[in-house]
Amino acid sequence: MDFRIFVEPQQGTTYERLRALASHAEDLGFNGFFTSDHYLKMGDSDGLPGPTDAWTTLAGLSRDTSTIRLGTLVTPITFRHLGSLAISVSQIDQMSDGRIELGLGAGWYEEEHKAQGLPFPNIGTRFNMLEESLEILNSIWNSPEGELFSYDGKTIQFSNSMGLPKPKQEKGPPIIIGGMGKKKTPALVAKYASEYNTPFVSPADFGSLVSVVKDACAKLGRNPEDLTYSCAQVFCCGENETILNNRASAIGRDVDELRLNGFAGTPDEVSSKIETFKQRGCDRFYLQILDDCDLEHLDLAAEMFLK
Repeated sequence: MDFRIFVEPQQGTTYERLRALASHAEDLGFNGFFTSDHYLKMGDSDGLPGPTDAWTTLAGLSRDTSTIRLGTLVTPITFRHLGSLAISVSQIDQMSDGRIELGLGAGWYEEEHKAQGLPFPNIGTRFNMLEESLEILNSIWNSPEGELFSYDGKTIQFSNSMGLPKPKQEKGPPIIIGGMGKKKTPALVAKYASEYNTPFVSPADFGSLVSVVKDACAKLGRNPEDLTYSCAQVFCCGENETILNNRASAIGRDVDELRLNGFAGTPDEVSSKIETFKQRGCDRFYLQILDDCDLEHLDLAAEMFLK
């Protein structure tokens, strides 16, 4: 099984805290370090000292780490103009020597768009933007150097783009598409993605969603086994109830609720739930770490999963 660390910097953090966590995750042997891409806190967090920018952070980590894979889970297509995003992702892939992955989505959090002065089109327009963006990225990252690229879509237009710089990874960074939609999302996954991710769902719902994606692959003539199937869950684990309760309190969550909705509890409880997802076809696990100062929490996860 493949385990990655997943953080939520919009709840309030600094680059130095994220760098320390990512470096520790790399030293322990985790496969990846991924960040959400949000600008506004959620829930009861005060958001201090502020959010970090996902792609600025990944640029720094590309130089401050050496082996761990890096990416977003996921970048809203509404945040950055596609031309600028394509250049940033390609350059950071070069800087990391080919360790970048791009999670891309339609965006959903309207309040953060308002807070940052970002347009928030209707859902139909956002999905058009997402589909056209995936088509464009595939084209420009795979076009020969020196060949100009033009595109006239419903929402995005390119005219005589050089499609440069090229990423380090052949054919471009792996694309991760997530979500729980049962029509548009599976079709986009089948056509463009390397990985399908389900955020914060039950094992039964995970299995059901994966089946829909596999059906979409079959309709398109793609082998569904070409995809990686992953899930993201909050991780809150303790060797005893006191440690567990302290960790839950530190992130403002209730232990019983976490046990129901996340990878939470004792090591045996968490391992049992992980096994349930594995039996449903999960290949990769993103452990959402909400207290990014608790390095000992990563030590426990490594002891459990990276033996």
